[in-house]
Amino acid sequence: MDVVSAKGNSFPATEHSYPMRISHMVQAVDAHACGEPGRVIVGGVLDVPGITMFDKMCHLRDHADGLRKRMLREPRGYPAANCNLILPSSNPEADAGFVIMEQVEYPGMSGTNTICVTTVLLETGMIPMQEPVTELTLESPAGLIRVRADCANGKVKRVTFRNVPAFAAYLDTPIEVPHLGTVTVDVAYGGMFYVIADAARFGLRLTPDEGGDIVRIGEMIKAAAQEQCPIEHPEQPGFNGVTIAQLSGPPLGSDADWQNCVVVSTGTLDWNTPSTWTGGN
Repeated sequence: MDVVSAKGNSFPATEHSYPMRISHMVQAVDAHACGEPGRVIVGGVLDVPGITMFDKMCHLRDHADGLRKRMLREPRGYPAANCNLILPSSNPEADAGFVIMEQVEYPGMSGTNTICVTTVLLETGMIPMQEPVTELTLESPAGLIRVRADCANGKVKRVTFRNVPAFAAYLDTPIEVPHLGTVTVDVAYGGMFYVIADAARFGLRLTPDEGGDIVRIGEMIKAAAQEQCPIEHPEQPGFNGVTIAQLSGPPLGSDADWQNCVVVSTGTLDWNTPSTWTGGN
């Protein structure tokens, strides 16, 4: 496999100045975390221009988006799929870097994708696994992510991480959503800008049978928030605008304080075409 590590554990890093090169075969490992699939490319993409993961993300988005579509669209992908490209990091603190690719965007940071990348890096031996705990640092497009993996018998059993700094951009802000009326939302950043609304406002308990209503309402709120809640990251220009929606409410059981359901877009919402008011959750 063509695999990379910034610290040269076993895998040589390529020079960031080379043009992007893709071999005839792209090798990937399918992983899964917290209800969300995360495919991880481990070979076949020999380099992506740019110094930081943000630079590399921008190059992929602007000049080589075919890789994302190849990995996520049918026949190799499906609407709920995510993909991650492992790359060498030029940051001396990072063990490896990764760029996240989803159905309609390149997020700066994603928790489930970080878990999948960590698991694949360690279980394939791209980064040596230390039992019972392996600590590593990954460079995401949003910044450095400190990761702890609990490991046993060659397997990753648990992954925890310290995300990039999160902050609220809008709190208790009313927006007008076509077909839904006035909805009070928060907008917060945690690697992506989320718009968050109360599920009870729509009579939802966030149970599996409500999946269709959850994605429809979430996508409608997101589209309205994009227009009415403009936002740009104050320290990292290039991350701007709401790209993901979340409905939250009281837990269904006594073992939790709160619950939420995140809605991931699978296409572009058209207010005149109700069949586009959908996504994955």
